Amino acid sequence: MELTVYGAEVICASCVQAPSSRATAEWLDAALSREFGGQVTIRYVSILSPETEQDRVYCERIHADEFFFPLVVSGDTVLGEGFISLGPIVKFLHEQGIESISESSQG
Repeated sequence: MELTVYGAEVICASCVQAPSSRATAEWLDAALSREFGGQVTIRYVSILSPETEQDRVYCERIHADEFFFPLVVSGDTVLGEGFISLGPIVKFLHEQGIESISESSQG
């Protein structure tokens, strides 16, 4: 499953104490790789350079102040914005049927 992190090299003005969007993407990639192995990939997209039509829509919504960045999404599901927490993302992945490495090796 692919998760997309939208952001910019500058830190969101409303999220001054938060890490940068790229640092958030790297942190998520490391944390989710430990939990889920290669079942989850993280894609970082600059809000200044959307790559797909869906990226363009999310980037426009960030520019219109509908969302803070970093913004983490899976398809049409927003998993977090601004200060990103791992818990809701892990819960979402489990709800999608993705098993933790430790769970899949036990069963």
